[in-house]
Amino acid sequence: MTGPPAEPLRPLPVPDELSAPYWDAAARHRLAVARCSRCGTFAHPPDVVCQACGTSDPEFRFTEVSGRGRVRSWTVMHQSFLPGFRADLPYVLVDVELVEQADLRLIGRLLDGPDAPLGLGSEVHVAFEDVTPEVSVPAFVLTAGADS
Repeated sequence: MTGPPAEPLRPLPVPDELSAPYWDAAARHRLAVARCSRCGTFAHPPDVVCQACGTSDPEFRFTEVSGRGRVRSWTVMHQSFLPGFRADLPYVLVDVELVEQADLRLIGRLLDGPDAPLGLGSEVHVAFEDVTPEVSVPAFVLTAGADS
């Protein structure tokens, strides 16, 4: 007799040449964002051209950032569109603007859950979900005591 089929594992990031330093830092519970070596502007995700100065040779350097920011938008996921998330339903995805630069935005799960007192401008900071022993994914938690 067999039980119900096991929930598939969550999809894992597949780093490429441009994103590998981001994922290497995340595995160490550090948030590092690409920064153009020409103009100093952060870019997430990095591209082959700097969106700020237009150089086609941005020589991005990954720089550790604070992980602090404010919520610009969010959505509550009630349906799992990817394998491995069904057990987490419902969960909240937040669009966060980091304090280091206007329009430096990341999207991640809000680990506080769908009943958290969340609003536009809520202050959050990075946390990490350990998906495997080698892979961690940046997520966010509400900053305790912050005025939203």
